[in-house]
Amino acid sequence: MATIRYLVKDVSRSIAFYTQQLGFKLEQHSGPAFASVSKRDLTLWLSGPSSSGARPMPDGRQQETGGWNRLVLQVDDLLSQVETMSQAGLSFRNEIETGPGGRQIQLEDPDGNPIELFEPAAKA
Repeated sequence: MATIRYLVKDVSRSIAFYTQQLGFKLEQHSGPAFASVSKRDLTLWLSGPSSSGARPMPDGRQQETGGWNRLVLQVDDLLSQVETMSQAGLSFRNEIETGPGGRQIQLEDPDGNPIELFEPAAKA
């Protein structure tokens, strides 16, 4: 099992996004500071601005949402998923890219954290 922490600006909004748009299950909700959602063997911690996981570093640097490291969710039908999410008004960083291993696109959660949706190439 893997756990990833994402910094978010609004925990309730992020719970709605991950549960309603990506099929995660709510495991824990501790007010505006923190929530935990899961999908299969992945647990995602959603840390709001008042959580201990979002505190400044000792040198004063502020932790921020977004970035380029991302979790990857494997999907069966990428085109259909992207069409449904586009109709729901969700934001993508790019267009579908195709490579030797499959196709992928980067979706953004409401705080700009990236999620890669990946459809593996058909096995020959």
